[in-house]
Amino acid sequence: MTDTMRALVIDRTGDADELHVADVDRPTRIGDEVVVRVIAAGVNPIDVKTRAGRGTSAAIAGFPVVLGNDFAGIVEQVPYAAHPLHVGDRVYGAARPPRTPGSFAEFATVSSMSLAPMPSSLGFVEAAALPIAALTAWGAIVDVARVHDGQRVLVHAGAGGVGHLAVQLAAYFGAHVTATCGPDNVEFVRGLGAEHVIDYRAERFEEVAGEQDVVIDLIGNVKDDTGTRSLDVIRRGGLVVNVPTGSWPTMADEAAARGIRATGYSCSPDARTLAVLTRLVDDGALRVHVDRELPLADGAEAHRLVEGGHVRGKVVLRVAPDPE
Repeated sequence: MTDTMRALVIDRTGDADELHVADVDRPTRIGDEVVVRVIAAGVNPIDVKTRAGRGTSAAIAGFPVVLGNDFAGIVEQVPYAAHPLHVGDRVYGAARPPRTPGSFAEFATVSSMSLAPMPSSLGFVEAAALPIAALTAWGAIVDVARVHDGQRVLVHAGAGGVGHLAVQLAAYFGAHVTATCGPDNVEFVRGLGAEHVIDYRAERFEEVAGEQDVVIDLIGNVKDDTGTRSLDVIRRGGLVVNVPTGSWPTMADEAAARGIRATGYSCSPDARTLAVLTRLVDDGALRVHVDRELPLADGAEAHRLVEGGHVRGKVVLRVAPDPE
């Protein structure tokens, strides 16, 4: 085993072309950490924002830096012999860049509390698309909104990485789900369990959605004041959960002025919640959609796709071939 690994890195923050493949030092395992041989790595908006100098870029201690949160792969090293995870296990989870090197690399060192056995029904590419998006959707729908039977829930960007999972989870827990998306995704989102799908190019959602108990806002005010307009459809005492960081700075004040509860949300990679999501996937209650699979060397193109904001589901980087 060599001391270096192939990774997708940046030498400075900037546009997608800053991403390039290089040989870097392999991360060192300490404490409760597990070393994972990465087979596939999902690309998330937080990766794109951090690469561009926003997101978590303030925590970058030096360059080159390896980004990437989501991964699926094979356990290479465990903390101790009797650990619940074993060498050779197929796992998925989330790294913590830039505190530690991320998943856009041949190996990642991750806290054992941030990964879990992969769903048996998924391959590595699909599994790598799940962790951050599914944990975010679960956190917003279950932990924060506590969605239950009979509630009316509106999910913005219902075809996106988090959105297509949030729609399914809200429907699973008995909500009447309305979702917004572009015209090419209407049937896709309807197939996820949304009872009412609004083509945002053809209709103003606030004119047709009706009163909602909860809005899961995956856009904010960065486009067409979607966040502020969402307040027009939420009942007094209802809740808006805004996910994209920095997308709606005035949310708290605007919502309070209308008697609406409001909160942001950031996911916490957690093995216990991943285990619950695994059961939902293997039971057929939750499915993940991979829009594009690209090789690690095409990381810049993957970032451009996510940055464009019109991905159906997720974009995933193939880091290594499936093991035989």
